[in-house]
Amino acid sequence: MPRPRCPRRICYRPDVMYFKPRGVSMSELEEILVEEDEIEALRLSDVDGLDQTSAAKRMKISQPTFARILASARNKLASAIVNGSAIRLGDSSKEKVSN
Repeated sequence: MPRPRCPRRICYRPDVMYFKPRGVSMSELEEILVEEDEIEALRLSDVDGLDQTSAAKRMKISQPTFARILASARNKLASAIVNGSAIRLGDSSKEKVSN
């Protein structure tokens, strides 16, 4: 049985929940979920320009965990762009810590 996930600090929630290729209906598209912690990792690293150690401290997680989350997010986004999939942002069904 895997270890339970620790709560992560999420400071940003996007207003937009979906991105999809233009001219293709949602029923025809595969959907890729980018979770809230992955969005936060992308924001801290790529938008705010923080190094992984500083970003991990802001999310209250270890640097290796941050690196895994960031790699997962980048992989999902690249896959969605290359394969023409819809991107769903966030997952409110999981418990997160806001601040």
